[in-house]
Amino acid sequence: MKASPFWRHPQWWLLPACLLLPLLVVYASWGQFDAKLWSHLTTTVLPDYLLNSLLLAAGAGGLAALLGASLAWLLHFYQFPGRRLFQLLLILPLALPAYIIAYSYTALLDFSGPLQQGLRQLTGLGYGDYWFPQVRSVGGAICLFALVLYPYVYLLTRASLAGQSPRWQEACQTLGVSRRRYLGSVLLPLTRPAVFGGMALVMMEVFADYGTVQYFGIPTLTTGIFRTWFGMNDRTGAAQLSSLLCTLALALMLLELYSRRQLRFYHTGQAGKTLQPQQLKGVRAWLATFSVSLVLWLAFFWPALALLVWSLETPAAWLSLDYLQLLGNSLSLAALSTVLLLVVALVLVYGLRQGLPAWQQLLIRLSGLGYAVPGTVIAIGVMWPLSVFDNWLDLFMEQQFGIRTGLLLSGTVLALLLAYLVRFLAVAMQALESGISQIKPSMDQAAASLGCSRTQLLWRLHLPLLKTSLWTAALLVFVDVLKELPATLLLRPFNFDTLAVRTFELASDEQLAAAAVPALTIVLAGLLPVILLNKAALKS
Repeated sequence: MKASPFWRHPQWWLLPACLLLPLLVVYASWGQFDAKLWSHLTTTVLPDYLLNSLLLAAGAGGLAALLGASLAWLLHFYQFPGRRLFQLLLILPLALPAYIIAYSYTALLDFSGPLQQGLRQLTGLGYGDYWFPQVRSVGGAICLFALVLYPYVYLLTRASLAGQSPRWQEACQTLGVSRRRYLGSVLLPLTRPAVFGGMALVMMEVFADYGTVQYFGIPTLTTGIFRTWFGMNDRTGAAQLSSLLCTLALALMLLELYSRRQLRFYHTGQAGKTLQPQQLKGVRAWLATFSVSLVLWLAFFWPALALLVWSLETPAAWLSLDYLQLLGNSLSLAALSTVLLLVVALVLVYGLRQGLPAWQQLLIRLSGLGYAVPGTVIAIGVMWPLSVFDNWLDLFMEQQFGIRTGLLLSGTVLALLLAYLVRFLAVAMQALESGISQIKPSMDQAAASLGCSRTQLLWRLHLPLLKTSLWTAALLVFVDVLKELPATLLLRPFNFDTLAVRTFELASDEQLAAAAVPALTIVLAGLLPVILLNKAALKS
């Protein structure tokens, strides 16, 4: 199908250009460089911001890579009790936002928690008489991030191992290479790009986090952005700090893309005999079962159980007007965002199928960069142009008509929707693109020969075939919006709270039991898509 001149279809160049505007605004803030501000930041807090951000990302990424790759390796190559069940359960921590697992472990390991109380009762020791690991520390945050984010590495490594051709093993066997040497010298290097790709994703999530580091009192670039904006009332400085965070996130995204690119060079044919898992026996079998069970308990079941117990202590909270209002705000916001994202993603993905010029295809691809950028950065990139427009419109209307319009766009639900659109567009596009790529181009050509327009082709042919992909995209986007914290904190309208915001506020005030009900609601909402996607991945 021949492409039309670009000006006839602005949805395929103007729309993605607008979606890139928040990132461009963040970098354009350097045009208003304040030497005094940056002299103050560089001599006081900026080194700590950078150091802690890099330490958290590198530490959590390395630990998650070790944990996720080890689990994928163990479950792929060895047979032991519970192996099939573990394949389904090991992805469950993705349903837990990092800030929620931080709250549950703080309640367990803090000075007033049950572990230290029990230790003091058993030993008779008092405060300062014994050493106990501090959960509210950089090391504690690294461990918790790794527990909740290791599934990224686990999933990519599992997919890489499953995609390796068994012919490699057959060739090694003919050369007299042992199974152990084959695993260490052949398969391990082949899975390295998947491990590093998952590690890059983990590090991007750590850079984007605000709830955990703020709760633990760890100064990072994310917390520094909030302090510069709200503490110093300096949006320009906050935007410039955001550009540093954005640069780190984009560098990691390029690393992840490079890792996935490397995977394409490996043969993935499945002809021939597949590699059979080795049966573990005796102590080794039960040790493997215990190790995987321990990871699952620490990463998911303990935090979920803690939330459940706390929520049962306040059963009336489930039916309180405050909770119902929070639930309504969160669900309506997630639903509106999901519909908006699906429509925009469908338009852009459909454009990629139309044989657009290379520069337009690149522009559409770049519009998905927001997923690699922290919500804090996107919030600032959205707020800046909206507030400039609001102030200009207010001044214009006052001068021309004597009317004060106030803030029409910034500080409204529309600002939140725009931020979610930029942040999660890549999620919807990826799900829809994987579905539309399975529709043969010959079907489009046949429909066009019968006189179908592009709109009719999309409505009557593609949409019915994309039902599964649309459902998958909707689930993913819905849960991501439900869990998003930094952008919601910055852009939500006055007196408009969500489950994520209320959970964060209550936990920050050390009201962990009161925060359990909204936190558990977020976890329950995230379980369904995680389970469905894991089952689909195991079948593929």
